[in-house]
Amino acid sequence: MTGTAALEDFQAHRERLFGIAYRMLGSATDADDVLQDAWVRWQGVDHARVADPAAFLARTVTNLCLTALTSARARREVYAGPWLPEPVLTGPGGELGPLEEAVQRESVSFALLTLLERLSPAERAAYVLREAFAYGTREVAELTGTSEANVRQLHSRARRHLDGAGTREVDPARWRELTTRFLTAAAEGDLAGLEALLTADVVVRADGGGVVNAARRPVRGREAVARYVAGVVARFGAGLVPAFVEVNGASAVALTDGTALHGVLVLHTDGDRLGALDLVVNPEKLAHANRRLSRIGGLPGLEG
Repeated sequence: MTGTAALEDFQAHRERLFGIAYRMLGSATDADDVLQDAWVRWQGVDHARVADPAAFLARTVTNLCLTALTSARARREVYAGPWLPEPVLTGPGGELGPLEEAVQRESVSFALLTLLERLSPAERAAYVLREAFAYGTREVAELTGTSEANVRQLHSRARRHLDGAGTREVDPARWRELTTRFLTAAAEGDLAGLEALLTADVVVRADGGGVVNAARRPVRGREAVARYVAGVVARFGAGLVPAFVEVNGASAVALTDGTALHGVLVLHTDGDRLGALDLVVNPEKLAHANRRLSRIGGLPGLEG
C-alpha cells in the first residue's frame, strides 16, 4: 500500500476513531494525540497482512486510550478545581459524526462524560464500545484483548456505576427560553430573577484548570449560585457576547469576543428550572474548538 493509500484508508475511519478516543478520554486534545500515535503505527505495519483495517485501527486506538487513561487519571487527581470534559462543537459535519438519535447525543453529553470518570479504564472501554458504537461482546473482547466473560462483567459493572445517569430530552425552544431569561438576568445582575430560574439544589462547576480565575469548588444552592453567576458576569463579562451553539450534541452557550471562544456554558434543565451549570473557561480546553473555528471560518449554527 502506498503512502497515499494508507492515508486515505486512515482518513476513511478517522471520524469513528476520534469518536472512540474522545469518549474514552473526555479530551479532544488527548484524542488528537492518540490518533496521531495511531497514524504513526498504521504507517509502520505491513498493510497486506491486515485483513480488517477498521478493526485493526479501532483496536490500536482503544489500547492507546487505555494507556493514556492511566496518566490522565493521575493528572486529574491533582487538577486545580472541578474537571469537566473538553467541549467539542457538533452539528452538521461535526467531528463526532452524526448525532441524530438521543442515545448518540447522550454518549457525548457533558453529564455522561463527567460520570464516566467514575469508571476504571477497562470499564470505560467496555461501556463506550458497547453502548456508543454497538460493538458485540466478542468484538469488544478482541479490541481490548480480553475474554468475552470479562467484557460482560466490565460492561455490567459500568452500567451499575452509571445507573440512572441518563438525561431527559428537553424541547429546544423551552431550553432556549430558559437560557435567554437566565442570560438576561445575569447581565442585569438580577438576583431574584436568577433565583427564580434555578432549582433549590442547583450546582455550578467552573473549570478554569488553575489557568484562569474560576471557583475551585462547586457552588451549590439557589442563592449562592445566583450571587456567583451575577458576580462572574460583572467581573469578567465585558466584551464577551453569548451565542447559542451545539456542543457535545446539545444546545449550549458560547462566550465569544466575535472571533474566538473564551468560555462554553452548558446548562442542564428538567424543562422547568436549571439544575446544573457547567462552565469551561480553561483556555487549554478551548484550544481544540478554537482551532476548528479557524478552519471552518466561524461558529457553526451561530445564532445571536
